[in-house]
Amino acid sequence: MNAATVYRLKPGWRLQWEQAQGRHVLLYPEGMVQLNDSAGAVLGLLDGERDLAAVLAVLRQRYPEADEGLEGDVRDFVADALHQGWIRETEAT
Repeated sequence: MNAATVYRLKPGWRLQWEQAQGRHVLLYPEGMVQLNDSAGAVLGLLDGERDLAAVLAVLRQRYPEADEGLEGDVRDFVADALHQGWIRETEAT
């Protein structure tokens, strides 16, 4: 996984805040995935414009206490989200 790779949600999928559940959810045509706070924070930054390095920079700024291990955790999550089919690599817009 290259730090210059750009990701975005799979077409037809949408990230939104569900007030009733108090969390982000990932909506797709067949259903919904409830996300924890960390997953919502990362997916919210995978906008098809920021590369992985930029996403990590934003997260480090927002959560300075989580810097140790942050990069590995984010890379693991992105790899899992790719495997699950939630996101895809894309050209920067």
